[in-house]
Amino acid sequence: MLRLLADLAYLFFAYYLISNAVYLLLLIAALISTSKHRERLSTRGLDLVTSSPFTPSISIICPARNEEGSIAASVEALLDLDYPELDVVVVNDGSTDNTLAILKERFQLRSVNILYFKDCNSGPVRGIYASDTRPRLLVVDKENRRSKADAVNCGLNLVSGQYLCVIDADSLLEKDALLRIMSGLRSASGSTVVAIGGIVRILNGCSVKNARVTDICLPRSPIEILQVIEYLRAFLIGREGWALFKMLPIISGAFGVFRTDLVRSIGGFRTSAIGEDLDLVVRMHRKLLEDGCDYSIMFVPDPTCWTEVPNDLRSLARQRARWQNGLFDVLWANRDMVGKRRYGRLGWLMLPYLWIYELFEPLLELLGYISILGAWLLGALQFSTFLEILFYGYAFAALISIGAVLLEEMTYRRYSRGRHVAKLILYCFLEHFPYRQLNMLWRLQGMWQFVRGDMEWKEMRRIGIQHSLSQ
Repeated sequence: MLRLLADLAYLFFAYYLISNAVYLLLLIAALISTSKHRERLSTRGLDLVTSSPFTPSISIICPARNEEGSIAASVEALLDLDYPELDVVVVNDGSTDNTLAILKERFQLRSVNILYFKDCNSGPVRGIYASDTRPRLLVVDKENRRSKADAVNCGLNLVSGQYLCVIDADSLLEKDALLRIMSGLRSASGSTVVAIGGIVRILNGCSVKNARVTDICLPRSPIEILQVIEYLRAFLIGREGWALFKMLPIISGAFGVFRTDLVRSIGGFRTSAIGEDLDLVVRMHRKLLEDGCDYSIMFVPDPTCWTEVPNDLRSLARQRARWQNGLFDVLWANRDMVGKRRYGRLGWLMLPYLWIYELFEPLLELLGYISILGAWLLGALQFSTFLEILFYGYAFAALISIGAVLLEEMTYRRYSRGRHVAKLILYCFLEHFPYRQLNMLWRLQGMWQFVRGDMEWKEMRRIGIQHSLSQ
């Protein structure tokens, strides 16, 4: 019995090391990808995207519900983005405040009769409005169905751009973000680019004026700083690395562009999905692989979307539980893809990785803690061995996070103040204890929510962009 307990302890330790070794490989891949991307931009810049007659058009879909404090400035900022072929569709998702009234007054909206073909599932439309002052703006008023995907599908039924970009009303795009994200088209090596993701950075702590970030600062609270590290690791290492290996499974719902015709062909966003961004990309992979297409789903690391993250434990717990619930939902719905030859590396590598090292990670991590601690308490592990397992596992994980911070510092330098970089590195050591263990419990809660069929979108407390204006 003691021998079995010791073997389990070593097995779970090996699992943990393999998980971090994968991220070390992704870190190396991200360094290579970042170098190539910066070389492309330095040789020809963004002028080619702006001046080329072949630059594809983009339609922005902005779902908004109860955003009266920031909606006008947010829409103005979207309309003023640097991009040659751009239109914006704002979907008022059954707001109960003055969101629609403010839009009508600010942009002089008038009701229009436009053919509305319901190609993608969405709730009833109450009215469609065009602007007399901003011809590229269209506003749709619809009934709320408690689903962001439902609101996005409503906009999808109206857009005309070759690519679509979904952006939350409480998120901010940098002025040249679309130019930078579409620069990824140049690195596709002949394959059709069907989607491109950009990086999402944390707005908390930054100064904002007229819906633009004017001064980049770290947030003050520890819970927000830890999320900065998480986002840097997830985007600059995880998504950039997986994209280089042509296995990117997700483009953030906060910022990405997608081929409009492809999204329509798969029925738009699945309205019952909690993790609608992951679900959409996996379904895109499925269709394209089944059709035998040569395609690319890319990640470009410098076009930035700034978004607010939870600043209290209750809201953060709900968010992480929802993410895990959504992951379970998507993997279960696409379980038939695992190990199938027709789905290539996605079926053989990416989806099994998501099952083993993302979905079941919190459960296996908890069992690992129990087995390692139990083996030591019962004498199956010497105290020195017990400490070595804890130290090496902790140090390896912390070094990966430090690698993400240093990659940010060596390349994009958004947190250019020395004390900010030092603080981020310090928090890399705090992230893996006790924050990691809290995250584990929240994710276990999300798994349990899926098992019992709880797919409700839990509301989170937000400060809002209007608060940032006073920073």
